[in-house]
Amino acid sequence: MPMMPMLVLLGALLSAGIMLVAAFSGPSAVKAQNRRIGAVKLRHAEGNIVEAQMRRVLQQRETRLDSYFTRLLPNPESIARKLEATGKDWTIGKYAIVSIAIGLGVFILLLLRGAPFLLALSVGLFAGIGLPYKFVGIVTARRIKAFTAKFPDAIELLVRGLRSGLPISETLGVVGSEVPGPVGIEFRRVADKMKIGRSMEAALQETADRLGTPEFQFFVITLAIQRETGGNLAETLSNLADVLRKRSQMKLKIKAMASESRASAYILGSLPFVVFGMIYMVNSGYMLKFFTDPRLMIAGGGGIVWMSIGAYIMAQMINFEI
Repeated sequence: MPMMPMLVLLGALLSAGIMLVAAFSGPSAVKAQNRRIGAVKLRHAEGNIVEAQMRRVLQQRETRLDSYFTRLLPNPESIARKLEATGKDWTIGKYAIVSIAIGLGVFILLLLRGAPFLLALSVGLFAGIGLPYKFVGIVTARRIKAFTAKFPDAIELLVRGLRSGLPISETLGVVGSEVPGPVGIEFRRVADKMKIGRSMEAALQETADRLGTPEFQFFVITLAIQRETGGNLAETLSNLADVLRKRSQMKLKIKAMASESRASAYILGSLPFVVFGMIYMVNSGYMLKFFTDPRLMIAGGGGIVWMSIGAYIMAQMINFEI
């Protein structure tokens, strides 16, 4: 009999974690780009020689530990893209080692505190998988925020270079060397790819796929359309920079208007868990009944599910897509 309530509790924790991740991750950037961009595709195929050179460079950078965990992880390409988007020298091997260390540390700590084995195992798995993933997301979000803030200035510099008579390929290199922060790093990567034979469209599209920001995708589409239809590229990019600045201002206004609701959602969602942890620190035996008494286990699992549904609804109410 006790096994069934434990399974119900574990299922409730798993479903709650999935719903919270889905709620607070915000609108899907991929879907938004697909709606805005439509069927814009690359029209220039890459040569086999350049592709072979890129594969050899990536293979030389991988260590034996990275290759081992790449074979074990279910979707290593997605994890590698997320790690690359942070701008750090983090690899799949380092990420896996940190995840395992955190999970084992939390598991052993809870066992030493007298927690039940299944509770320690579930919390250890959640911490080992969730905390590194969340940290990578925070670092990536900070980098994307810094990139988006400086990106209109980079476009203005690009416009000044075009108006002075420089070609677009050389102007991209100037932006990479003059603009600090992640904007300069990304433009330098684009310039380096062009030097080894990549076309400008392919190099920019790879950067857009890695960053996953609509702002840079707008820039890539603008260059692709101008190359096919012609026109004043400097004037077009100047208008794009103005649109991106207004879009950033609108985001800040919406964030300020929804800040009270967001704070309320965070407080209401975290308060039961904070109270549970505080009472557990004072009287652990009293709270451990939630993991031994079948009635309390079912009640706790139901409460977690309903709280997750409420948090999901509140998060969707304050998520706005621009």
